[in-house]
Amino acid sequence: MKKLNIYFTAGIPTLEDTAEIMKTIQNSGADMMEIGMPYSDPVADGPVIQGAHELALSNGMTIAQLFSQLKSVKDEIKIPVILMGYINPVLSFGFEKFCEECANSGVSGLIIPDLPTIEFEKNYQPILEKYGLNFTFLVTPETSEERIKYLDSLSSGFLYAVSSSSTTGNEKKEVKNEEYLNKLASLNLKNDVLIGFGIKNKTDFEQVTEKSQGGIIGTAFVKILLENKDWKEKAEAFIKSIK
Repeated sequence: MKKLNIYFTAGIPTLEDTAEIMKTIQNSGADMMEIGMPYSDPVADGPVIQGAHELALSNGMTIAQLFSQLKSVKDEIKIPVILMGYINPVLSFGFEKFCEECANSGVSGLIIPDLPTIEFEKNYQPILEKYGLNFTFLVTPETSEERIKYLDSLSSGFLYAVSSSSTTGNEKKEVKNEEYLNKLASLNLKNDVLIGFGIKNKTDFEQVTEKSQGGIIGTAFVKILLENKDWKEKAEAFIKSIK
């Protein structure tokens, strides 16, 4: 059974839609969800998700607001909820306070791509463990085998394998990098490997999960939320079409 992880940015299309989107993702058959915390400078993201960040911030989404929304559906959501974002807003909120709120809000793990491993090991890993939170690192086709193994050893929950060294939603990159997927499959990593960036449909999902444990879909799902007033029906149909 290959895992489908659906990403969306909190606070879009309107500020109050987060809880409804979470329920839609779960009820449509996804195995986990990744919620983006809006940030003013999302450097790893392509134009669609950058636009989602801008809209969410203009709608008034904050980390505190997000925790309030997460708590409102905590008892209904049974699949893992992962928060993804950049380190600056988390540090501004207070790292330990942030982790405590995650634990109180039903969050199971974090992805913070710009948190350096040295800082993670020195300052943050013990706090994450204290609150029972997983932490996922990212690898790319350019990451050495030694580095992949190291990041896998630090990660818990899963390892996020970026399909190409580009921003999210890049249409031009081939999602199925055979050599890269073979390398990841051969390393006997302790975590499940989930492939992200550029997966738009069932065909892409099936290709990348031939040699991995799952796939992450973000831009294609966020587009549905941004482009359709009746997004719920289309979002459900999209997730069901992948699974």
